[in-house]
Amino acid sequence: MEAELPADAVRPSRSAATVADVRRHGQPPGLKERRNEEHWAGRLYMRALSPYFAWLFLRLGFTPNQLTYLMMACGVAAGVVVSLPADPLWTALGGALLIQAYLLLDCVDGEVARYLRQTSVAGVFLDRIGHYLSEVALLIGLGYAAQGGWQTGGYAELGLLAAVGAALIKAETDNVVVARAKSGLPADPVGGDRALRPRSTGIALARQAASMLRFHRIIGAVELSLLILAATVLDTLLGTETPAAIRVLTVAVAVVAVLQTLLHLISILASRRLK
Repeated sequence: MEAELPADAVRPSRSAATVADVRRHGQPPGLKERRNEEHWAGRLYMRALSPYFAWLFLRLGFTPNQLTYLMMACGVAAGVVVSLPADPLWTALGGALLIQAYLLLDCVDGEVARYLRQTSVAGVFLDRIGHYLSEVALLIGLGYAAQGGWQTGGYAELGLLAAVGAALIKAETDNVVVARAKSGLPADPVGGDRALRPRSTGIALARQAASMLRFHRIIGAVELSLLILAATVLDTLLGTETPAAIRVLTVAVAVVAVLQTLLHLISILASRRLK
């Protein structure tokens, strides 16, 4: 959950709030422009929808942390649904819809927290854990879907490998803040965006190229859920005996997760983030 508005901002009680009030107090200026934190789907459509649901949850009496727990549940459930040994088209569609609910609740919990002035360190912690769990669950679910059911095998192991990679990438990012805090440094390095750039020109160019290609996004929950749905539709149209497109996707996400884990680690060590 993100930074809250000034404490003197006047707003109606939760029972008297309108959707316009939620937009005003739950979506502060600049929220959609936070490129490193705001998901493209949030900027594109979800932040337009979320105030209506935030208004509803305010009326129903939900707390921000309760909404974050619901977000976690949707993300984990998406991975479970995708892995089910059932009609793959329906499981892929169910997983994609659950990830959309996960994204919606990820927006709503912060909006409700800012509206109620209940942002907290615990809320930020739970939000991060929710992202870990959801991405890991979906990647594991993909592996089992590629395997063809709840059984062990090479594709299930690739899904697990990709899940470990996705978790490590997030851990690498989060541990920059941990390392700086343990060293008595502020969370954000001096120099802003300049500090994020690798000092080596070659590494900086490689990082820029990787960023432009956006290949790392295929292990993100929203993008991956849509790719799973697209691959399942392709398998259905091709009528193959085995889920060929899903298996290709599983191999791709495993390769991307391993490469991104290594490249992200090198990028951090080569930058000024640990200085």
